Amino acid sequence: MLITKTLSTKVLANLLTLFVSIALLYSTLVHNAYADSANVLGQTQSSNSSTSLFAEENKPAFLQVEEAYQVTPSQQSDTLTFSWFIADGYYLYQHQFKAIARNSEQVQKLSLKMPEGKNKYDDYFEKELVVYYHSAKVLSDLPKFTAPYELKVTSQGCADAGLCYPPRHQYFKVDTDGGMQEIAASVYTGSPAAPTDTGTGTQDNTSTTPPQAEPNAPKKDPFIPFVILGAILGGLILNLMPCVFPVLSLKALSFTSSHLDTRSQRMHGWAYTAGAVGSFLVAGLVILIARETGQVLGWGFQLQHPAFIAAMAYLFFVMGLSLSGLISFGGGWMGAGQSLTSGQGMKSSFFTGVLAAVVASPCTAPFMATALGVALTQPLLIALSIFVALGFGMALPFLLLSYSPALARYMPRPGAWMDNLKQFLAFPLYITCVWLLWVLANQATSDGAMTVVLGMVFISFAVWLLPLSSGKTSTGIAGKAIALSALVFSAYLAFTVSDYAKPKTDMWDSYSESKLTQLRAQGKPTFIDLTADWCLTCKINERVALNTQAVQEFVANNDITMLQGDWTNANPAITDLLAKYGRNGVPLYLMYPADPAKPATILPQLLTKTQVLEAMAAAL
Repeated sequence: MLITKTLSTKVLANLLTLFVSIALLYSTLVHNAYADSANVLGQTQSSNSSTSLFAEENKPAFLQVEEAYQVTPSQQSDTLTFSWFIADGYYLYQHQFKAIARNSEQVQKLSLKMPEGKNKYDDYFEKELVVYYHSAKVLSDLPKFTAPYELKVTSQGCADAGLCYPPRHQYFKVDTDGGMQEIAASVYTGSPAAPTDTGTGTQDNTSTTPPQAEPNAPKKDPFIPFVILGAILGGLILNLMPCVFPVLSLKALSFTSSHLDTRSQRMHGWAYTAGAVGSFLVAGLVILIARETGQVLGWGFQLQHPAFIAAMAYLFFVMGLSLSGLISFGGGWMGAGQSLTSGQGMKSSFFTGVLAAVVASPCTAPFMATALGVALTQPLLIALSIFVALGFGMALPFLLLSYSPALARYMPRPGAWMDNLKQFLAFPLYITCVWLLWVLANQATSDGAMTVVLGMVFISFAVWLLPLSSGKTSTGIAGKAIALSALVFSAYLAFTVSDYAKPKTDMWDSYSESKLTQLRAQGKPTFIDLTADWCLTCKINERVALNTQAVQEFVANNDITMLQGDWTNANPAITDLLAKYGRNGVPLYLMYPADPAKPATILPQLLTKTQVLEAMAAAL
């Protein structure tokens, strides 16, 4: 027995050594071939039509910094205005705006008044920051000294596609008549005294700057063999993620109870590997093709689509119910998708590998992010090699198990413990399902998440009803029809969940009594919506009337101010406004006319688009 175990261990070690050697040799050859071809391409200027579809020359070019961001400073009475034009797909950081005024004797750091921007989580700063898209208008008081003087304007921005520019400094000469002209460099040489700080308004004094890259700066190619090995390690660690581990565990347990011979075990191992590698390869092709069409996709890009998230939540939910023993599809269960992954055939192992790769999409692992980042910057052959390595690394534990009788013998014997473990493995799936619903709530609001939960209820109803509807009696046929209708309806809910995506509108401002008083004094027509997240009527009205395109266009064209009071949590100001109009609950819709002497019009609690538009037109 000891000799057999030693021989099996040696065989396993030899297999690992052989595989690592082949991977290193292959990746080295690919790296060298790519380097040679790059040298040849660098020596011969061929036309775009002669380059490969996936060559680096076809990557979308980034704008030069002066094309991406353009600022026009101006002076009006006692205010300086910096008007920024920002190209599509680019943005500027709020906290990186700085302005310094200087003459031959004094230096003053100006206090900037920032407009409202967009909150964006920044991968470089690793925190949420305020950024500006398309345009920004920054204001400042005039410096304490008079013209002529010089302005030094600092800004920094990034492209959505991933490139970040270094901080940019621009210089403007301000004449005595207020005219401004950009100059190439400061006219003041020598080191000035420290600037007088008049405050930074709403600026964030974050001093760190993200990693920067010039658009045309040459890059050092990564050593591809190390990237390949990193991808294998990333795929290997992926098996420990809660998305994948239950599937792998159940497939491994099937070896314990199936009593397959050595050759069959190895064939199953390679079938599982082919399914996992093939899925990663398909995902890689989709990402790379999208890259060449100008789109920017990354790992888990399918999670950007609410319908896919809903389908994944359904899948994890059904898998959890099956593992918990609450529903049974009959026969041995080796993953999910019973018609494809159950049984003892090669098809079962192949599609279990596919399933493992699919459910891995919400997860990432150490080494994986770096490998994916490199893959998205490489030509087709290298990029696909990295995706193959990721899939192979993920399938490696099961493949080694199929080749090593010693590992198989270390697995415990079949028994009641297997059913207990199976039920325990349901809980990571339920947790993953909750996480997917949280993601969906951020993408498609809580309404979309609630819709998917409703779909889960209909799925549960269908799987409960089907076993009770056996036989060909009228009752059985009716039960099956109802169960099928419930499943179809749950699929419809998942398909339409994208309709609940957050409306792309910035027409709403938060309600306050002082804001309403100011708007009334200015003679501006103002619409007020008092709502709450738990108010179903409010949400329906927002969907069918208030947030429709027709209303948004009318508001924009007629300069109507839209105020929204959120009563989800207790708010005394909203409570007082409700009491003023004899209400003790939401919704309440008020249309204040432009004439401050006229009272507000109270709209019905059930709104239509026509009612809203008519009330707005009458208030002008």
